Amino acid sequence: MTITHDPAPSAEVHAALPLDAPDHERVLITRGPRSGLTIIVAVHSTALGQALGGARVWHYEHWTDALADALRLSQAMTLKNAAAGLARGGGKSVVCIPAGVTLDEARRHDAMLDLGDAVESLGGAYMTAEDVGTSAELMAVVHERTEHVCGLPAEQGGVGEPADATAAGVHAGILATLDHVFGSREVAGRHFVVAGLGQVGGRLARALAAGGARLTVTDVAESKRALAEELGAEWAAPGEAHRVEADVFVPCGLGGVLTGPVVEELRVRAVVGAANNQLAERDVARSLRARGIAWAPDFVVNAGGVVYLDLASTPGIGQDELDQRIAGIGDVVAAVLGDADAAGITTLEAAERIAAARLAAAR
Repeated sequence: MTITHDPAPSAEVHAALPLDAPDHERVLITRGPRSGLTIIVAVHSTALGQALGGARVWHYEHWTDALADALRLSQAMTLKNAAAGLARGGGKSVVCIPAGVTLDEARRHDAMLDLGDAVESLGGAYMTAEDVGTSAELMAVVHERTEHVCGLPAEQGGVGEPADATAAGVHAGILATLDHVFGSREVAGRHFVVAGLGQVGGRLARALAAGGARLTVTDVAESKRALAEELGAEWAAPGEAHRVEADVFVPCGLGGVLTGPVVEELRVRAVVGAANNQLAERDVARSLRARGIAWAPDFVVNAGGVVYLDLASTPGIGQDELDQRIAGIGDVVAAVLGDADAAGITTLEAAERIAAARLAAAR
């Protein structure tokens, strides 16, 4: 692993990194000369090809928290891209907004230019894209400083936002999980709890409602109550949604939602959602299995966006083939759930086996 810090935001960098990133190929930590913000780019693996993963702009109490996030997310991208059958490695970038700081438009623009410089400095090892806190329009700013960016606005020759594809992949994963648990892919009459009504969660809620599902929804933003009313969904407080008795819990917010105590309070048969890094720790996967709750691993379920970003930019790939690849996420989910049951292992282990097999074949 190569660690680059230019300049180091804190002397703590030497203590923080080796503990958490022994298997990362490269980790760049820099302070943006324009924005003054700490920017971290973590390249976990290029075994299958150029690392691909989004750029997250988020508030953190300390830059080392942003580092930990980048390390976890980049590792998950390696698994996601491998399990999805892409010729891509895993990486992630994080722009750390200090606690209490609000970015105005000018500083956010500067941060994207700084991010572009950081990505460019890696010489093509990593390609960035949008993620939490960024957009296709902001990726266009990054593009001013590097060619190693995808998901640009359609009017600039890019493929645009991947949220539709991400939601479609999660929906395919939900159908596969319903079939595994209930013996039917039928959505109508099933009760879903959707936690997080952002770009992907909102799309999923609409699709499930259109299919005749009963919905309970929640979001930290009170403004999302309007969508609940539009869909005829029940509203739950964010801290109470996981306690609602239903068929499927659908986490679509930030990661770490599945803690030991939360799993003990779940009253569902399955968990399938778009959120990254849903498990607070690995042992939670065992807790889910012990309770008989089928968990579809997030890095398999939410791969639709990265599949779209990769393949839509590939010459010769038509819409039909792209749609089939995204729908194929359901087949991977079905294989993971079936393999876990057959081998008596967690779905996390089963999904990791699929990704590991592809990585091993590339070496």
